[in-house]
Amino acid sequence: MTKRMSRRGTLTTAAAAAALPLVHIRSAGAAGKLSLALWDHWVPAGDAAMKKLVDAWAAKNKVDIQLDFLTAIGSKINITMAAEAQARTGHDVYAFDMWTVHEFAEKLDPVDDVVKGLTDKYGKISSAVEYLGKVDGKWMAVPVGWGSAPLTACARISMLKQYAGIDVTKWYPAAPSTPAAAADWTYDTQLRAAEACHKAGFPFALGCGPTTDSCQTWGATFGAFGAHLIDAKSNITVDSDNVRKVLEYAKKMLPFLPPDTVSYDDASNNRALISGKSALIWNPPSAWAVAKRDAPAVAEDCWTFSNPRGANGRLVPLRPYFWGIWEFAQNKSAAKELISYLSQREQVEVLAEAVVGYDIPPFLSMSDLQIWSDVEPPKGTIYNYPVRPWHDAEYYITGSSGPPEIAVQIWNRGTIPTMVAKLFAGQSIDQTIAWAKDELEGFSR
Repeated sequence: MTKRMSRRGTLTTAAAAAALPLVHIRSAGAAGKLSLALWDHWVPAGDAAMKKLVDAWAAKNKVDIQLDFLTAIGSKINITMAAEAQARTGHDVYAFDMWTVHEFAEKLDPVDDVVKGLTDKYGKISSAVEYLGKVDGKWMAVPVGWGSAPLTACARISMLKQYAGIDVTKWYPAAPSTPAAAADWTYDTQLRAAEACHKAGFPFALGCGPTTDSCQTWGATFGAFGAHLIDAKSNITVDSDNVRKVLEYAKKMLPFLPPDTVSYDDASNNRALISGKSALIWNPPSAWAVAKRDAPAVAEDCWTFSNPRGANGRLVPLRPYFWGIWEFAQNKSAAKELISYLSQREQVEVLAEAVVGYDIPPFLSMSDLQIWSDVEPPKGTIYNYPVRPWHDAEYYITGSSGPPEIAVQIWNRGTIPTMVAKLFAGQSIDQTIAWAKDELEGFSR
């Protein structure tokens, strides 16, 4: 999974967005012109499927649509976002990733009406998604599946069986199950399995650098231990028993991780799995998909499933996407109607098929799309990629124990994985906590 968001401080706002000839339509129905800027999906077939749906809606509703797919390479999507917000002109609808909804909330139109229409029909949205999509009690962007992905565990079935005595397909079968089936999948079990696979020469490829994947991996681990760095009132809570417990756990885990764990980027774990050198990673199915193309024998031996359980629950790190409407958009009625249309289950399923099940819809009722049952090899390999009702799990955002304006800094600075990296470098738990406390005090000033 590649990192799509640069540090907030590096966003360049000097570039001016080109003005588009948009026309404000005041009629009751959708009509006129509309422009969208969406994330350029890493699965090539995804963009084509999206364009087909948008074109069909445009033809039916007599709307002239400009659809642009913006790449994360060079942070183009973020730079353009910042430029449009500053210039107050550009696309009507824009794709927002993680913290950017809060960053640009003052430049967005509330979309409570759109979200209410969807939740009335499809039910609950994950609280993790709500944490990022709501500002001061209002939905400032509509959560979508397009690009949204959790960082679940993906293991080599044969390696865990041979070296750790674990059959992950029994924990998480490709069929409805019960929480009891995976009751043994805990952080203690992960530690024992990591040791066994490391001794066999196939370490768990978990990084602890200040990268997206590492922030999610260790962020969810800290969360599962109840090890919160800050509370909802911005009080610094890093010097706590639970933080010490998770750091003790990290100290035990680190000897069983790859020697270059600190220098991992977001592609390192993918490469480790695809090359056959790792028994387990935390990642969306992108690594499996590449293995299917480049290393079929590896792909045939992969199984994706929920993350371990800790004292504070089974937390699945998530990176959601949203579609927001700029306050300066010229055709807001058409924008809302199109977003609502693309968020219907029928369209979500078409898009999910096109991207081989990579995207996770925000509605928990959509965890049963057929694509996750059909994908192979092996059959059912990503059946447990979305959180299912019997997983007894929930999606999680790193740093979400505190307010978003502090959490985003914890994310951008890679505070949590850096704490683990400091242990790897030989610092004590007390030294690591002292460093983190100083960082957090700087965030709160």
